[in-house]
Amino acid sequence: MSLTSLIGKVRRTLADEGVVSVAKKTKNYLVFKAQTGFKTDEMRDILFINGCTLSHPERYRVDHQMEQLEACGLSVEKVLYTNLDVEKLKYYRAVVIFRCPITEEVQKLIEKAHYYNKRVFYDVDDLVIDTKYTDKIDHVQKMNKEERALYDDGVKRMGETMKLCDYCITTTPALKRELEKYGKEVYVNKNVASEKMVKLSLDAIKNVKKDSNEVVIGYLSGSITHNPDLELITPALVQILEEFPQAKLCVMGYLNLPKDLERFEDRVIRKPFGSWEELPKVIAGLDINLAPIEKTVFNEAKSENKWTEAALCKVVTVASDFGAFKDAIDDGETGMLCKTSNEWYEKIKRLVLDKKLREQIGENAHKKAIKNYVTTYTGRGLAEFISSKLAKNIAFVLPSTNISGGVNVVFKHCEILRSNGWDVMAINMDKSDKNVVSEDGEVNVVSGVKHDVNARFDRMVATLYTTLKYVKEYPNAGEKMYLVQNFETDFNEYGSPVKREANATYHENGIKYLTISEWCKEWLEKDFGRKVKYAPNGIDLDKFKYRERDLKGKIKILVEGNSKDYYKNVDESFRIVERLDQEKFEIVYLSYLGKPKAWYRVDKFYNRVPHDEVGKIYEECDILLKTSILESFSYPPLEMMATGGYVVAVPNGGNQEYLKDGENCLFYEQGDIDGGIKKIEKIVEDEELRNKLTKNGRKVAESRDWKKIEDKIVGLYK
Repeated sequence: MSLTSLIGKVRRTLADEGVVSVAKKTKNYLVFKAQTGFKTDEMRDILFINGCTLSHPERYRVDHQMEQLEACGLSVEKVLYTNLDVEKLKYYRAVVIFRCPITEEVQKLIEKAHYYNKRVFYDVDDLVIDTKYTDKIDHVQKMNKEERALYDDGVKRMGETMKLCDYCITTTPALKRELEKYGKEVYVNKNVASEKMVKLSLDAIKNVKKDSNEVVIGYLSGSITHNPDLELITPALVQILEEFPQAKLCVMGYLNLPKDLERFEDRVIRKPFGSWEELPKVIAGLDINLAPIEKTVFNEAKSENKWTEAALCKVVTVASDFGAFKDAIDDGETGMLCKTSNEWYEKIKRLVLDKKLREQIGENAHKKAIKNYVTTYTGRGLAEFISSKLAKNIAFVLPSTNISGGVNVVFKHCEILRSNGWDVMAINMDKSDKNVVSEDGEVNVVSGVKHDVNARFDRMVATLYTTLKYVKEYPNAGEKMYLVQNFETDFNEYGSPVKREANATYHENGIKYLTISEWCKEWLEKDFGRKVKYAPNGIDLDKFKYRERDLKGKIKILVEGNSKDYYKNVDESFRIVERLDQEKFEIVYLSYLGKPKAWYRVDKFYNRVPHDEVGKIYEECDILLKTSILESFSYPPLEMMATGGYVVAVPNGGNQEYLKDGENCLFYEQGDIDGGIKKIEKIVEDEELRNKLTKNGRKVAESRDWKKIEDKIVGLYK
């Protein structure tokens, strides 16, 4: 809120409501501004963004709806719109924005939510989204030019926010009808009482002491804007006070008593505007509660809160036969409804004269309110509406987001799913919360070590044997999956208990097994009896561009793999290249983790290269020497073939899926150093062979283009 706007509010409140009111509202505003915003980085289902400085609407539309959703098993949090941090959006599945004017941060958050397929709901409890409605409010018409401009600007900005949101939530059928005119699907979730309101009301009933010789009729106003409502029933009240000396009028809030009632000043009980916690004590002291309302489009959209609050205290309400009161009250059973001044007089009179009737209707209203107007029992509809609109969400659990072939595959799957409408995230089992950004897009990352994750997931996917325990124990995931990319048992040496631990992960019941390797599918089904879904691995040809090779200059040999992983067998590659002519061959080493050993012959070393830049290294090299003895799906040969280069490799389960000896690569037997050297020399010497390998290799790479297999990847997780 701007300083000018704030000064305008203070001036208007001072004129209408006095110094005491200004002091109270100033205190409330300072408390409001002091809210710290995001209390934790805990992952939850729904984030409420409060854009209203008034405590009463915030309580009903933020706090109470949060209670409703929590009672239905959804996790929630709230933040003040001025304290928004767009980067925290990743900790939530959906956002509910209440009465929030558009700001740069709010707009950014909505745009980012749409990028991540997170749904945004706009909640509003009044027609404060278009000046065509607020122009008709008497109090607004009485504002001066400066105040009116500020007020109208706020209304228009709330309308802008609403238009950017996906769906609307509101309080009454009348409001729903108006909001639907803006092309939104709207859900009506009426205002209901919190558990604490019920407790305070029951305490108030127990402790109230009434004078049996008096009938106290109450009109409890919230603000100066309700003056016209009281004037509607002033003639009826004058008649009642004239005829029944036992009748007293209790008024509460910022209210100017109509002149016709001033002569009954000695029978008017005035209550200052107080906290909501104190309100039940005031209501319980009434015999009759009044809820008149002017018949306007704006007022038709208002809620039945006055009936609810009185019903909790077993006090009968007489209300206008209009809007939400008409929907809530069964006339003569749970309250009284009136259309004309004479009806107001007759029904109030009847209640003044009949104590048993007052008590019976109050009791009926109480039973209805407890059953239908309390948070704990009423949230199912809201929870189901929000849940039905959410995108399918999936969490991939990673041991780390450090660069590796397997991690790159997971993030490619993430991007494919996001581009197909899924809400996707990675739960990282180390302390990094840093999102992964690439040319494909951005993937949300949340540390499962640093933060609690308390959100619902349609799918949760383990990506390494060390992550399966987290997936198995997560209590709120629909389907639990394991994306198997290698035979991880053999990652460990004999005698290690970890070897058995890894092997045990292929014997789990209740887990759906997925893979991107035909070899993995084969041994999972044959050796472990698992039912496995398979989708082929792919390559982004835009990142691995073709380059013609002629091998006329110095020939570059690329060795790829972590020197510390025995199954990568990198040592063997360097035993081969150390015997190659140094004048004729240049050795390039690419490793994500391990560094060159002291005895390695390396002319150029690349370490921890971002995946988006790896293609350039393959393009500059001529022959890939890949000596791994264990691979689930071996990416480097495919990447080299995509760029037009040549491959010499040891055959293994992860490369025989697409490598064919003499067709698109040359194989040699593991340990046969001389054989490996001869294969390299054969490629250099035989141009016809090179042309064949290039042509067939490129064809294989093109068949694996991610764009061609995208539907299969999405199908893997359905």
